[in-house]
Amino acid sequence: MDEPCSVACVAYIALGANLGDPLATVKAAIAALNQLPQSSLVAASSLYRTAPMGLTHQPDFINAVVEMITVLPAPTFLAELFAIEARFGRQRGVPNAPRTLDLDLLLYGDLVRCDAQLTLPHPRLHERAFVLAPLAEIAPLLIIPCLGAVSDLLAQCAEQQIERLH
Repeated sequence: MDEPCSVACVAYIALGANLGDPLATVKAAIAALNQLPQSSLVAASSLYRTAPMGLTHQPDFINAVVEMITVLPAPTFLAELFAIEARFGRQRGVPNAPRTLDLDLLLYGDLVRCDAQLTLPHPRLHERAFVLAPLAEIAPLLIIPCLGAVSDLLAQCAEQQIERLH
């Protein structure tokens, strides 16, 4: 990117899918993220299989986390994520319901924000091994604002079962 480093932000995005062909969907979504304007894909975690949380009578999820660099403002970046979800047939409604694709903005630099439009860091990332394991894989030394080290948070979720696929 030609923009000065002072205007670029590191963003971490969690991906999840459990409808259709979730493995293919997550891989295609990573490719779609790599095409976002004024943004670059830095790293992608392995893929993980996890049991659903909340509404448990549904297929397992395929999850991953990516690291990106972007100069888009956080709300614009989030809108781009929602547009990708829509292209993959995502319909918002019941929380924890099955979905074709879920893209969650976990972190946007060290921004801490809580309003009707956006909450950063993601409000439940510290409770979810299916987010923390892939995040720790690509950013093992990451300190999450207001929450602490990703490795410490992952250790607190040790009872949650996840399977690393590749």
